[in-house]
Amino acid sequence: MANSSGSAASLLGRILICLVFVFSGVSKLMAYSMMAGFAASKGLPMAHYAIGAAAALEILGGLSVAAGFTKFAAWLLFLFLIPTTLLFHNFWTMQGMERMDNQSHFLKNLAIMGGLLILAANGAGGYSVDSSAAKA
Repeated sequence: MANSSGSAASLLGRILICLVFVFSGVSKLMAYSMMAGFAASKGLPMAHYAIGAAAALEILGGLSVAAGFTKFAAWLLFLFLIPTTLLFHNFWTMQGMERMDNQSHFLKNLAIMGGLLILAANGAGGYSVDSSAAKA
């Protein structure tokens, strides 16, 4: 059984991870045409549909992680980040500041993926739907 400080830390951690995805999803919707054009320039097929699906996945997946529906949502977001990271942050094809910026984003995504794997493997912790379901 987790103590209350561990439960609060788990909740805060989930909220911080959630923010990355929710802000990213909302940003895609706010600049939809620009994002679809950028995605198309990177070779993403059906970019207009893919950006809409990505935004929905980020927002719903992020909110699910925050609420503590982590097992499925964490795996889904982890799998989403694999092609996203490889396609949009392929720093090894770039030079100068663009390379440095994208390498930083690539490594940030790897760190987020690590956090998502920990959530998928261990559950949400306290103050979550996952922990409430485990007690029932």
